[in-house]
Amino acid sequence: MRKLFLIPVLLLFVFCEKKEPRPIFLQGDAFGTTYNIQFYSEKDIDFKKGLDSVIAAVNHSVSTYIPDSDISKVNQGDSTVVVDSIFKEVFEISKKVNTKTNGYFDPTIGVLRNAYGFGDVKPLKEIDSTTLDSLMKYVGFHKVKINSDGTVSKDYPQIYFDFNAVAKGFGIDCLGRYLESKGVTDYLIELGGEILTKGENLDKNQKWVVGIEAVDSELEDRSYEATVTLKNEGMASSGNYRKFRIDSLTGKKYVHTLNPLTGSAEMSDVTSSTVIAPTCAVADAYATSFMALGLEKSKELLKNLPNVEAYLTFNDSLNNHQIFMTDGFKKRLGN
Repeated sequence: MRKLFLIPVLLLFVFCEKKEPRPIFLQGDAFGTTYNIQFYSEKDIDFKKGLDSVIAAVNHSVSTYIPDSDISKVNQGDSTVVVDSIFKEVFEISKKVNTKTNGYFDPTIGVLRNAYGFGDVKPLKEIDSTTLDSLMKYVGFHKVKINSDGTVSKDYPQIYFDFNAVAKGFGIDCLGRYLESKGVTDYLIELGGEILTKGENLDKNQKWVVGIEAVDSELEDRSYEATVTLKNEGMASSGNYRKFRIDSLTGKKYVHTLNPLTGSAEMSDVTSSTVIAPTCAVADAYATSFMALGLEKSKELLKNLPNVEAYLTFNDSLNNHQIFMTDGFKKRLGN
């Protein structure tokens, strides 16, 4: 009887010793921008060191700005590179979105981005129809594949991978995976304006609340058009209102969202795109896609994307600022 009596007493002592999750806030640099992370954990471990190692792994795999990364070596024509799981997963996400968008999302657009001055090399002085035709030869996701041995095949050595429209979102997903591997069940990651959420804001006992940046927002004093509530999903935005280049000789304006089917760097009627999806990578990819697709094609595509919600700003025929959003996005709007 004495032994039986000791068991519940010991169990009670163990339960009383359990720590409550405490709020943790981390900031840092990643993928050419900054991040802010809020999460809850009862563990005393060096989360910052772990997160930095994840960032380093993603950069080593898919950053075009690092000369010795796997993607840089592939772009330079090294056919012996065996790509890692990060590259493979980003490739597969891109392939699915490429198919869904009928080619409007295409990471082989790198030669065009470089030519227009949005990549990591100097832009061409002039892009006429002849030059554009020659560049388009090296664009097309059907012209690349990952072989069974992990090497990459390209129909033309000049094909240049640029995963920037999906890699940042995927990197954020990797940061979330790391936190979850350490037992974290409630977090919000913001990196360069892109968001990934899990669980809830335990301080407020509610879903995470984030803002949608206004089209005319200034970098120094950002304003927001609306707020949305998120739980277990990612959100990413794309817009040409800041990311464009004016040719100093011709005065022509080139926007960073390119049309992979025509090679055009001219704006569609969509001025900004904010997307909510199950992962940040998928949200990132579709946010870019809708910018290239334009309003009507985007609306048609969204009918066949049950897990993707969108908030699109566009200019009507009178050049007035208008908003379109899916029903699922409306349901997430804050008060």
